[in-house]
Amino acid sequence: MSKRYTTFAEFWPFYLQEHSLPRTRALHYVGTTLVIALAIYAAVTGKWLWLLAMPLAGYFFAWIAHFTVEKNRPATFTYPLWSLYADFKMWFCWLTGRLGPELERAGVTAKERQA
Repeated sequence: MSKRYTTFAEFWPFYLQEHSLPRTRALHYVGTTLVIALAIYAAVTGKWLWLLAMPLAGYFFAWIAHFTVEKNRPATFTYPLWSLYADFKMWFCWLTGRLGPELERAGVTAKERQA
């Protein structure tokens, strides 16, 4: 990561390029879904200690994806807050069927998107 990003708008396309492979994104979706499920579980049951598992659930799947599938360095190490926001944005775009155009605008090729 040689370029320094000064706005989230600049960072977002980079983030998507770093998540170009569908298996990488799928593992992120698993982690993000678990994070949300843990938050809901803790809120419903009042077992607030479960909130401590949220970072582990989210980062475990994301880092597995980066180190074994995408084979790149997680952006979290340099841009922790933007990466967190981008992960939820990517997850929401995927859920709502709007991720394809976002990937296209970021320069992720159709071949990569379907690989």
